[in-house]
Amino acid sequence: MSDITFHDLNLNNALYNALDDLGLSKPTAIQEQSFSAIMSGKDVLGISQTGSGKTFAYLIPLIRLWVFSKKRNPEIIIVVPTRELVVQVVEEFDKLAKYTNMKAAGAYGGTNIRSQMDAIHQGADVVVATPGRMLDLILNRTIPAPGIKKIVIDEVDEILKLGFRAEIKNLVDLLPDKRQTLMFSATLNADIDILTENSTHKPIKIETGSATTTAVTIEHSAYAVPNINTKINLIAHLLRTQKEMTKVLIFAGNKRMADRVNAQLEYIFPDDIAVIHGNKNQNTRLKRVEEFESGKCRILVASDLVARGIDVTDISHVINLDVPEIVESYIHRVGRTGRADKSGQAITLYKPDEEAYLRNIETVTGNKMIALQIPSEVEISTQLLPEEEYKPGMKIIQLKPLKDIEKGAAFHEKKDKNKKVPIKVSREDKHRIRLGKLYGTKHGGLGKKGKK
Repeated sequence: MSDITFHDLNLNNALYNALDDLGLSKPTAIQEQSFSAIMSGKDVLGISQTGSGKTFAYLIPLIRLWVFSKKRNPEIIIVVPTRELVVQVVEEFDKLAKYTNMKAAGAYGGTNIRSQMDAIHQGADVVVATPGRMLDLILNRTIPAPGIKKIVIDEVDEILKLGFRAEIKNLVDLLPDKRQTLMFSATLNADIDILTENSTHKPIKIETGSATTTAVTIEHSAYAVPNINTKINLIAHLLRTQKEMTKVLIFAGNKRMADRVNAQLEYIFPDDIAVIHGNKNQNTRLKRVEEFESGKCRILVASDLVARGIDVTDISHVINLDVPEIVESYIHRVGRTGRADKSGQAITLYKPDEEAYLRNIETVTGNKMIALQIPSEVEISTQLLPEEEYKPGMKIIQLKPLKDIEKGAAFHEKKDKNKKVPIKVSREDKHRIRLGKLYGTKHGGLGKKGKK
């Protein structure tokens, strides 16, 4: 680990004071390596694990590079995938820009754009927004495109996963060619390579740690559990008996399952649990995350859709109710704990039909799961949910193997009368045919209709 501190970087007093207030003295690897690259004015592609401090990696140099201007139009735009991240990036910016005159405004869909436009017109230097809303603000000239000097595309992999490729392409096309583009992601894939090639100019690539690994501060364990109801019984037992579970985030694969888990656990922990997913309105989601952050609520159940929007400090445990089929989803889930060099626990509950996904996660990430046994006090349920039950009589479609026509006996040459022979038609004949269709005559002459 590097011995470099923030005071070894070329910061100013405003940033030093803000970092001191936050109790931060040493930059993370991505923060240290990104600083000089961004300060040079070149485009940057930063790849680093979830929880490694990527937000500060671009905010610190951007604030350092900022020069006061009487122009009231934003010069820096930051694009993030979710509404929750808009709020959190603005909050992080406010902490770092505490001793400067810089102002940031956030914008996202699903709310009145007028109030967001007013906030920008009041003199925002930085605008943080979701892709669609950022495009709207530029198209309606609330943010004049020619004035943009720097664009940050954060959580690139999630932006592409959520289907915002067209919005990002249109957004980049509207910006001036002479700009600095910064892109940050937790993972790297072919889609990101294509976006980088089309949106940046000779970027400096910074990769700290493997994109398919998790933080070393996270301990991974797993329980083999026969069904979902038993999984919920096990979670309830762990929450009752393990005092070290001070702030627990439970991931369910979809909103219906998140609601089910919340409903069953709410009987046991009525004032200590909340749920968020895509069906909850924005104010409710933000309020629940705030309660979880403050400690008012110890347990938060969430769907994968909002996984990236949860950036809460000191999460002690992440519990996976199911095993993600995609390894990157597992990395992002468990990355909510073990942040900022603090230890964290990732517990995964898997059914027999999920074991293959679990072993794949172990292989790709290099994290060997600690196998844990279900405590004897936990009730093993025999009641299956409808989606877990085998339904007899389900039609199984079996595909027939393709036949090789060279070996089959049914292959025959076409008869002469069925063979198509290309016929050349002269230009004069084509002209006659067109006239015939137009005037209804057989041979293409003018006929009666053509007589004067």
